[in-house]
Formats: sequence, C-alpha cells, structure tokens
Amino acid sequence: MRRREFLTLAGYAAAFAPLAAFGQQSTMPVIGFLNGQSSDTFARFSAAFRQGLSENGFADGRNVFIEYRWANGQIDRLPGLAANFVDRPVNVLFTGGSLESSLAAKAATSTIPIVFVTGSDPVKYGLVASLNRPGGNVTGIAFLVNELISKRLELLQKLIPRATLIGMLVNPDNPTAERDTRNAKDAAAALGLKLQIADVRTERDFEPAFAAAIKDNTAALSVSSDPFFNSKRDIVVALAARYRLPTIYELRDSVAAGGLISYGTDVREAYRQAGIYVARILKGEKPGDLPVMQPTKFELVINLNTAKALGITVPNTLLVAADEVIE
Repeated sequence: MRRREFLTLAGYAAAFAPLAAFGQQSTMPVIGFLNGQSSDTFARFSAAFRQGLSENGFADGRNVFIEYRWANGQIDRLPGLAANFVDRPVNVLFTGGSLESSLAAKAATSTIPIVFVTGSDPVKYGLVASLNRPGGNVTGIAFLVNELISKRLELLQKLIPRATLIGMLVNPDNPTAERDTRNAKDAAAALGLKLQIADVRTERDFEPAFAAAIKDNTAALSVSSDPFFNSKRDIVVALAARYRLPTIYELRDSVAAGGLISYGTDVREAYRQAGIYVARILKGEKPGDLPVMQPTKFELVINLNTAKALGITVPNTLLVAADEVIE
C-alpha cells in the first residue's frame, strides 16, 4: 500500500472513531439524575447513589451512563428538565432534592421507570398507590423527615430548658408547609412550648426572620425540612451565629458548616439505597413491584464548638445519644 493511500485510510479511521465510540456508548443504559438542588450541595449524596449502583455491578462510564440535571433551587425548571430526559430517552429516571422533582418526573412519563428519594409522603402526593405495592412506574425511598418535627422541638427543649418560645422557619411555597406547621404547633403544645412561625420564601427574608425572633425573645429556632433552606444552609448558619440563636437543622451538613445541632434521616444512606433500586430495575425488575423503603436510621449530630460559642452546656444524655459530636 502506498503511503498516500495509508494516510487517507488513517484519516477516515480517525474521523469515524468518535462515531464508533458513540455507537458503543449508546448501547449502554442511561440514568437520568434529576435534582432540585445544586451539585455542590448534594455532592456526598450523589456519591452515595453511585455507591449503591457500584455495589450492584454498575459503574458510571463503564457499563452505565449517568446524566445530571440540577435545578439549583429553581423549582420551575424541573418540568422542562424532566421532559428533556423523557425525550432523550433515559432507561431509568432518578429524582431527589425536592418533592417537586419527583412530581415533575411522574407528570412527564408513565412508562420510564422512576426511583425517587423524598422526605414527603409519596402516597399523599400521588407518587405511588401504596408503600407496599407502588404499582405503575414509580418507587423509591421515603424518609418522611417532616414527621421528625416533634423530635427536633424536644431536643431544643433539652438543650435550652428555660425555653418557652421556639421559632420555626417555614417556606410557605413548599407543598407540605401547611401540614408541617400544623404538626409543629401540635408538637409544641404537647411539650408546653409556644411556637412562632416565620415565613421565608426568598433569601432576603432570612435576616428579618432572625431579627424578629430576637426581638420577640425567641429562645431557639427550628429550621423546617425544605430544599430551599438546605440550599441556603451557609446563610442560615451564619445568621444563627451572628444573632446567637440556638438552631436545629435537618441535615448533618448544616452542623458540619457550623450549626449547633441536627436530627434527621441518614440521607446519604437513602441515596445509596436508591442506587441499589435503580440497579435492580436495570437488571429487569419492575418499579411497581419494589416496595417504597422507609429508612429506620436517624442521626443526631452536635457541634460542641458552636455550643461553647453560644454559652450552652450540652447535657451528657444528648452527648451519649449523638451519632457524631464535632469538636
């Protein structure tokens, strides 16, 4: 073969190599990862999701592809992002970071399998027919963080025994806000506490809410379970420190960032379990046959440095019960 012919053939091979690689990639299953929050906020949770996949034989880029879509707290973008995955289409759609992401996915398709992670009641909001028999194309992990409101108020009472008035940040635009507020008031009354609700819809509402809490002699603050609050954790933690207001959060991440205390489901474990469910579906199981899982592991995290800065002595009973103490 003459050198010119060889170079010509080599050029053709180089030109078509990417197409050949694309053809190989297209035979791999694709997972659509739809999240209402940001990639940095949910980095350790998405890593846990990949861990669940890996434990069941799937590695991103090797025998499966994960395509990520992050709404960055802009909930109105979720329907369009979900529709994009359906048009692609993906083999399985995983949703998390907000109830709205799961609702958007369910509205977009009745055929593509959907696995969710949510802190809301999936039956109440129409994601599944029942927890044991989801039916249809949807299943997932429901850790029902909103049911932990009473426990958080109880923990604040133990930390601040003199407390009579507790504040609670609530996003009124959250679909569960009305129910959460009602549950929180009932729980506070049972503990002999008065609860004051502060509505926070946007970032600019945080500072007035904290200023009003101090003005009203609020003893402590509970941050309700809400994707928007989680995405603004650094702002909330900074304000709690500046106003010297003992505050309890949903996620460990807030305490690691300097918050006082958190109590909630081990969300990382929930994402790992979701990865396992996606792997099982990729292997042929139907989502409607997989019961919605409800994690039973909860984690209590306390930041002793923050407690010291606030002049709070944490009772030994709480320190012993804590899953993690940050010093």
